[in-house]
Amino acid sequence: QVQLRESGGDSVETGGSLRLSCVASASVYDTSCMGWFRQRPGKEREAVATIYSGIGRTYVADSVKGRFSVFADIHKNTVYLQMNNLQPEDTAMYYCAADSTAASYCTGGAWTADRAYWGQGTQVTVSS
Repeated sequence: QVQLRESGGDSVETGGSLRLSCVASASVYDTSCMGWFRQRPGKEREAVATIYSGIGRTYVADSVKGRFSVFADIHKNTVYLQMNNLQPEDTAMYYCAADSTAASYCTGGAWTADRAYWGQGTQVTVSS
């Protein structure tokens, strides 16, 4: 059983920055694909950014491209989401997900993580 622990969520003003962290209690094999999803109020869950840590391949959603980036420290089984120039529409619960899916699916923009392990989420609130 893989456990994921997110941290870093906070309340910030528009234009602020946050870095979310997700630590996985499992080997790199079990968590080779890790990513961040968010659920905004009244919206469906959406993928924000994913990373296939073994080769460093990433995916970033168009809605946050240029402002968010994802990177990982495989030695720490940790994935990060750097969020810059935060906007009120970024207000959401952010979740970390992980599984061993293939790189092409993980970073192709279509990974729904339906069979992945999930963290409890960390709240990000951006005020205008």
